[in-house]
Amino acid sequence: MKNAKRCSIEVSRRELLKLTAAGAGGLVLGSPLQSGAVSADAKAKAVIQIWMWGGPAHLDTFDPKPDAGADYCGPYTQPIETNVSGIRICQMLPQLAKQADKYAIIRSMTHGINGHETASYVTQTGRPAGTGDVYPCVGAVVSRFMGLDAGYEGLLPPYIVLTKPQGRFSESGFMGLRYKPFATGGKPSANEFTVEGIIQPGITESRQRDRRELLNALDTYGKQMQGNPQIDQMGLCKEQAYELILGDAGKVFDVKSENAELRTRYGRNDFGASCLIARRLIENGVKYVTINYNPNPNWDSHKKHFDVMKTRLPEFDRGFATLLDDLHQRGLLDSTIVWCGGEFGRGPKIQHEAPWNGGRSHYGKCFSHVVAGGGFKGGQVIGATDAKGEEVSDRPVYPWDLIGSIYEQLGIDTAAKLPHPQGIDVRVSPTEEDGVTIGGRLREIMS
Repeated sequence: MKNAKRCSIEVSRRELLKLTAAGAGGLVLGSPLQSGAVSADAKAKAVIQIWMWGGPAHLDTFDPKPDAGADYCGPYTQPIETNVSGIRICQMLPQLAKQADKYAIIRSMTHGINGHETASYVTQTGRPAGTGDVYPCVGAVVSRFMGLDAGYEGLLPPYIVLTKPQGRFSESGFMGLRYKPFATGGKPSANEFTVEGIIQPGITESRQRDRRELLNALDTYGKQMQGNPQIDQMGLCKEQAYELILGDAGKVFDVKSENAELRTRYGRNDFGASCLIARRLIENGVKYVTINYNPNPNWDSHKKHFDVMKTRLPEFDRGFATLLDDLHQRGLLDSTIVWCGGEFGRGPKIQHEAPWNGGRSHYGKCFSHVVAGGGFKGGQVIGATDAKGEEVSDRPVYPWDLIGSIYEQLGIDTAAKLPHPQGIDVRVSPTEEDGVTIGGRLREIMS
């Protein structure tokens, strides 16, 4: 423990302040990386992942099919040109159309899985299901190689989820609780974003400081044991916990200091505010931010799909487009990967019959993801689906192809070992020897 430099928080507010020997065990200490260090020529330093919980319809976002007929495209018969010649997207995404030069569309994502849990696991981990192990998701792997085990010295945890983990599986998998994300909880668009473990409702900053002074005054044991490495480390953790609550680190979540016009551009809603906070987190050194975009109603639009899209698509369009432009204007997009998508697409053929009344089903045969920044070339389209969006017709891309490409851009060696509790030789990315079909890294857009 004496080699540890910083503490990251992945516990609740109440646990955060339990600074007894047992409580301090919940504060994760960094240690030098043992193997598989990040490459010095990495293109990217961080990732913002927009996870579209439930699965967005590819035909109604980035792979429109206006000639397929009303049973497929519904009312969206007029896809719009983007600022990149030849690339068209759904007519409900006009702001994203202006930013197409900054992102690449992967229209040929596939895994063939139609169940939420399994599809989410495969798409988030880049591993096939049913292997007997629960593998870590991308954020946990990044946390290991670029955060907790790599000399990360940020006061904020290296892996943060806004606002709740998706709950489909353990994000850290067999690597254990050390690599779980810090989930903020709260409502990002509220006047006071109450972040779990940082801001306590109804407690003023002055009262928090008074509590801190009282705790220090009562800590006679800590004073008597000064010089003991473990007690000194607990003291460091305590000070860093209070820095999160009362210092500059905690202010990252307070967007009231941001320009009012910019906040309006993002959207005065939870998704827009989450995108803005994600940018602020990246500015402050956080390595991986997941926006778990699970609104009500969410992207799992089995019923009255187009009624849902009237609200969802404009909100998504505004927040995502502003995030891309804001990162670009601040010089952050070149070093930040923005990855957007869900676990699968939606059924290309609309289910008009009851009880669906115009809904779209789960669809894992083909779906779209978007990547931007961090060395990925914008203004590109990879792969294609057939005339009705029912099958991949060109350049299939599997989740492990995309995720492996993200790791490479981050400088993470995809052949490096992951810490398995049973000492099994497990690499960062699977190969054909692991029984997966490889479509290939996304060299077309990797600089």
